[in-house]
Amino acid sequence: MKRVALVAWLVVTAYLIVRAIVELFAIDYSDPSSYQHDWGGPSLAGVLLVHCLPGVIAAVIAGIALRRYRQSRVGAAAEDGGR
Repeated sequence: MKRVALVAWLVVTAYLIVRAIVELFAIDYSDPSSYQHDWGGPSLAGVLLVHCLPGVIAAVIAGIALRRYRQSRVGAAAEDGGR
């Protein structure tokens, strides 16, 4: 069950990060009509906030989780005597 939850978390995290990156390139910044009907519109700041902030948050959480995982692996290796 833990593996299923981990895979689901990884898929959602990857989706949010990729969506945030794609949104930065998909918007025509000089044409407000290209984003005014998107979620967070009609302002560009609102659209970027709604579409990119979840990706940024997901990336930060993934980075923290990866750092904790690496630290726990290093700690476990030190306790085993490097085996």
